[in-house]
Amino acid sequence: MSSRAGSSGKRTEKPLHSLIAGTTAGAVEAFVTYPTEFVKTRSQFGGKREAPLTIIRNTLKEKGVIGLYSGCGALVVGNSVKAGVRFLSYDQFKNALADKQGKVSAPRSLLAGLGAGIVESIIAVTPSETIKTKLIDDSKRPNPRFKGLIHGTLTIAREEGIRGIYSGLFPVMMRQAANSAVRFTTYTTLKQFVQGNARPGQTLPTAVTFGVGAVAGLVTVYTTMPLDVIKTRMQSLNARSQYSNSFHCGYRIFKEEGIRRFWTGTTPRLTRLVLSGGITFTIYEKVIGLISGRAPA
Repeated sequence: MSSRAGSSGKRTEKPLHSLIAGTTAGAVEAFVTYPTEFVKTRSQFGGKREAPLTIIRNTLKEKGVIGLYSGCGALVVGNSVKAGVRFLSYDQFKNALADKQGKVSAPRSLLAGLGAGIVESIIAVTPSETIKTKLIDDSKRPNPRFKGLIHGTLTIAREEGIRGIYSGLFPVMMRQAANSAVRFTTYTTLKQFVQGNARPGQTLPTAVTFGVGAVAGLVTVYTTMPLDVIKTRMQSLNARSQYSNSFHCGYRIFKEEGIRRFWTGTTPRLTRLVLSGGITFTIYEKVIGLISGRAPA
């Protein structure tokens, strides 16, 4: 992910290019994969467990295809901003940590990913995830209160204030830091390995970029799933009455529902993040290549 050559020979992304490419990739990925996010979130709420196919079937029966997109607006907006901030932050951290040849070791890539995850969680992820989760939680009620993204956001802000918008900040920061660290480290390491075995100057085929991104998504899911479950519970509508903090939430899930509950929603999240990794990195590389006037590296 690099574009202009410096005196040291390493190429770095222009911040604006990183922001534009990341924002575009995030918006497209969020809309394409949203039904899997809807199913994952619904399956992680407390109460009776529902299989992913059961959730899809019941939602389609009761509310049609549009039901699978409840809260989509919040995620599309949030994900586009998140991806823009993520790639911008990661590229800046990565460039600062790269060696003279522009290579980034796995430990340094991990550190850059952690930094990017914390920045994105504060600026974009927590507010959008909180609103999305509350909209999905509300949509399963017989008579939903929220009439859409704007009404839901204003209602949550009016009734719960900034604390309501930032529900679950700590688990979101932990999840996003882990997500970005694992995903970027896996992607960067695999990409550098593939490029190391390719002919000098050879552009990686789109299918290879998609595949590397998909593998990065796969690894990310299984390593960060418990944090995702705790995050969803802490952002649900009745979280305040059930959990005093994230650690209490995790303890109650473990004690009352068992350790397997921490991997509830793995299938839809796995589907989303494998597709997400492929879509996001592919679109990012393509847009970077387009706006910087070069072929993606």
